[in-house]
Amino acid sequence: MWTGLSEAEAARRLNAEGPNALPDPDRRGPWRILFEVLREPMFALLLVGGGVYLALGDLREALVLIAFATLSVGIAVIQEFRSERVLEALRDLTDPITTVIRDGDRRQLASRALVRGDLVAVAEGERAPADLILREGEQVEADESLLTGESAPVSKQRSLQDDPPTHPGGDGGPFLYSGSLIVRGQGIAEVIATGAHSEIGKIGGALRRISSQPTRLTLETRRIVRIVGAGAFVICVSVVLLFGLLRGSWLKGLLGGVALGMSMLPEEFPLVLTVFMVMGAWRISRAKVLTRRAAAIETLGSATVLCTDKTGTLTQNRMTLTAAWLDGELTGWAAGSPIPDVAKPLVEAGTLASSAHPFDPMERAFHEASAGWFGVPPDWRLERTFGLSSGLLAVTQVWLQPGARSLRVAVKGAPEALIRLCRLTPDFARRTLSAADAMAQQGLRVLAVAEGSHAAASLPDAPEEASLRFLGLVGLSDPLRQDVPAAVAECVAAGVRVVMITGDFPATARAIAVQAGLPSGQTLTGDDLRGLTDDQLAARVRDIGVFARILPEQKLRIVQALKAAGEVVAMTGDGVNDAPALKAADIGIAMGRRGTDVAREASSLVLLDDDFGSIVATMRLGRRIYDNLQKAMGFIIAVHVPIAGLALFPLLLGLPLFLAPAHIAFLEMIIDPVCSIVFESESEERNVMERPPRDPRGALFSAKRIWTGVLQGSAVFAVVGAVYVLCEFWGFSPEKVRTVAFVALVISFLGLVQVNRSFAIGFQRSKPPNVAFVVIAAGVTAALTAIVATPWARELFQFERIGGRESGLALAAGAVSLLTLAVLKRLGTRANA
Repeated sequence: MWTGLSEAEAARRLNAEGPNALPDPDRRGPWRILFEVLREPMFALLLVGGGVYLALGDLREALVLIAFATLSVGIAVIQEFRSERVLEALRDLTDPITTVIRDGDRRQLASRALVRGDLVAVAEGERAPADLILREGEQVEADESLLTGESAPVSKQRSLQDDPPTHPGGDGGPFLYSGSLIVRGQGIAEVIATGAHSEIGKIGGALRRISSQPTRLTLETRRIVRIVGAGAFVICVSVVLLFGLLRGSWLKGLLGGVALGMSMLPEEFPLVLTVFMVMGAWRISRAKVLTRRAAAIETLGSATVLCTDKTGTLTQNRMTLTAAWLDGELTGWAAGSPIPDVAKPLVEAGTLASSAHPFDPMERAFHEASAGWFGVPPDWRLERTFGLSSGLLAVTQVWLQPGARSLRVAVKGAPEALIRLCRLTPDFARRTLSAADAMAQQGLRVLAVAEGSHAAASLPDAPEEASLRFLGLVGLSDPLRQDVPAAVAECVAAGVRVVMITGDFPATARAIAVQAGLPSGQTLTGDDLRGLTDDQLAARVRDIGVFARILPEQKLRIVQALKAAGEVVAMTGDGVNDAPALKAADIGIAMGRRGTDVAREASSLVLLDDDFGSIVATMRLGRRIYDNLQKAMGFIIAVHVPIAGLALFPLLLGLPLFLAPAHIAFLEMIIDPVCSIVFESESEERNVMERPPRDPRGALFSAKRIWTGVLQGSAVFAVVGAVYVLCEFWGFSPEKVRTVAFVALVISFLGLVQVNRSFAIGFQRSKPPNVAFVVIAAGVTAALTAIVATPWARELFQFERIGGRESGLALAAGAVSLLTLAVLKRLGTRANA
């Protein structure tokens, strides 16, 4: 009996030797974040502006710009550090879970908590969490290609000695190396090295050089920033040259060029994209789904087909034996009730055909059913196991009993497989399949059970060599999750077709599909699929609602056929053989509880609770995130138009400068939190799950969205420009003109946010209040009021105290902007109706 380390000793070693983790070069500390922010062009422009003011002898303006530069850098660092903290929390959540034996009990721990001397359970489909030495287990094989480059698995033999560690590669050794994949068998292993001390830790430098590819949105954003940035540079240089040549003041021309550059530079785009992706992953994690690839967030709103497993996803994954058919009679009992005596031979054989430490819920059900009246004797030895294969959907285990003249063979699997193995007569085979179909129509998972013997002198090379006797059928109930019908209905309303792919009996799959409310469609079995070419399958998949008796390796063909038919596919999976299909799908979704490490690595998302409802919630969140990202990007385009216009047109008309670098820096401190915080926290649209999936090839910066932003910005520019001209006409001083127009501009900005909070027409009275917007609007109003009311602040901004008439004019301009924007939105919506 393995007891493992005590918790106290494990804690002491963890404190002394550190966590079982490799150094992560992607983690950014405050100094690295600060350095990256200081490299931004906006900070450089602020410094250039400060230098120009110093050259002009205006120390006060120079200090103001330096103060704004410091404040702007501080805001950016805080936002980036907040994003990094969220990423850190997500990294902790995605840390692989390992079964550890401590104080004699098995428990689930994050692999980074492992220490030298820990005992861990290893099983097929998992990766070794540290360097290990195998202490218990038979027929264990590992793929060490990550370390050796050799793709062929190598066998491992247990050892109870403290063997000196060897290098990876070669058959017969007891060592399992961190990162290697267990492709066969299971057992108990002891940790001998963790983290940087492991073999993979010693070559970690190569892994740290691997970089992930940027997402489509990132590439699109970079392209837009390059184009706009290049255009802004050309315009700014032109302004400096024109101002210097026509007015003879090169320094003031440079100041105007800096102001115009700050007004046109779209530095918010990368910040917004980073914040939305990080916060989006965090919001999705709260729905018990982990994001492994940021591109999945982009694609979620485009999914047209959701391929889902049945067991544990649509159902509760709490399988219980509730029926048995033998000798032509069906016997049923309530879940949790004692097993009837007539069914005990089937349960005993099924337990012998199951793993001693079951991972599969069906095998756990056999162990639970036999608890208290049958257990594998400790002196019995498991000699051989034949797992599921494409040619035989059954599991066979061969046991050696001390003193027995023959080996005991136990088999469980698909009824049709055991009918062939046991060589049943055609008449009895028809009765068996009819009984299995009747049980399946009740929603039961049906397995056949057989037992037999084989001469002890030699082990069978295949299940067919054993002499087997058919015992009967067992039915396992697995209730549907309560929230599944509502979630399926939500998918249907959103234009997402839900397709069930299961290895279960066709009648069982159809019964569960009806209970779940899956759209009606044809049923295709794995045998039917084998007879179809890829083109034939692609032509039929649109009509298939249930794929039954499907082998894991056949899922890849289904995904490829759906994609060939033009679908955007989200796919769930949990096994090693599911990995190709998960990787091929547009959105691979691995099971967190019952999924293997390989499936999780191949996927884009990981379900922590294996719940179908979480997938639908994630789709809803994905659509919300993309909607809000579009709103934020549209706002950025719109808000830069009036700033650029108001910085440029006084230069062209020979009027005094309206916006100096200090004013634009103040506006940027409004824009940054608005576009990265306010729009990110905006609630979803009411019809978010009532509209068809988004075209995955559609551009974030479509011509329509750019044109809408430019039109909205032009409307604000026209209103504020009219206020500027009107104040000039009335003979206001330059300081008062600047004050009134600036207040009108800020109020118009808030109106621009309000109008763009939703795609719907109107002022979003039905939408929940956006707390972030309320807080920022209140802060902006308070800051602007304080600047206008405080003498030294007015002097810094070159403002002047304004009275009731001027304040009323600014408020009226803001109201006109809001109404104009609302009218433009209504006209645009009607034009697209």
